[in-house]
Amino acid sequence: MAYEAKRFENKVAVVTGGSRGIGLAIAERFAQEGAKVCVTANEKSVHDAASRLRDAGFDALAVEMDVTDKSQVVALYEEVAAKLGEVDVSVQNAGVITIAKLPDLTESEWDKVMAVNTKGVFLCCQEAATRMLRAGKGGRLINTASGQARQGFVYTPHYAASKFGVLGITQSLAKELAPTGITVNAFCPGIITTDMWSYNDEAWGKLLGDYKPGELMAEWVANIPMKRAGNGGDVAGLVTFLASDDAAYITGQTVNVDGGMFMS
Repeated sequence: MAYEAKRFENKVAVVTGGSRGIGLAIAERFAQEGAKVCVTANEKSVHDAASRLRDAGFDALAVEMDVTDKSQVVALYEEVAAKLGEVDVSVQNAGVITIAKLPDLTESEWDKVMAVNTKGVFLCCQEAATRMLRAGKGGRLINTASGQARQGFVYTPHYAASKFGVLGITQSLAKELAPTGITVNAFCPGIITTDMWSYNDEAWGKLLGDYKPGELMAEWVANIPMKRAGNGGDVAGLVTFLASDDAAYITGQTVNVDGGMFMS
């Protein structure tokens, strides 16, 4: 889809976890609206994602990196500045999940989920904001939370904790950075058709009952007021709004994008 609005011409956007799913949809929307985009992920497929954007005529950079490693985070924003320009919008989207009953949930699973989903958000916000402050032009920090930042779900206490943490980071940084013109907001995706949800359907289905593939997801979708799962475009529309000048007076907020699943 082509967008006539070019709200992000001469802007630079970084999207972590941008190799597929929600992250790639967000990166594509920024590119379609004129931004120079850097997609990052801790997997080689991020290079294919950037190539896909370049093949479509967009200015895109791929950086394979780990958001839990501060030195790699610093190097990411340095490379972006050198190749695309200083960051204007940073979307902290990298995330992981595992699903297990309490007795089976390992410490290493807890540590990994918290490191990627919460520490990674903090480190990227910290470095992006530092560079935005130095440039003195304001900016946008946008963090991916989850419906589980509204209500923790069974067999994922580590994931719920990590996403509640994203809300706390968002509110704290929003208060600190508000006088500088840097806004900090978050969003809570509900049931979105991505690779992660295929894993969720299978893993939760095994633990919650004798579900065949797709049955649990269909049951959950039936309980959404809009009666459908979301897609990457649904999320990207919200994120690009929060990054735009139209959202200049919005900060410290967390917006649900879930078809009405949670109304708070």
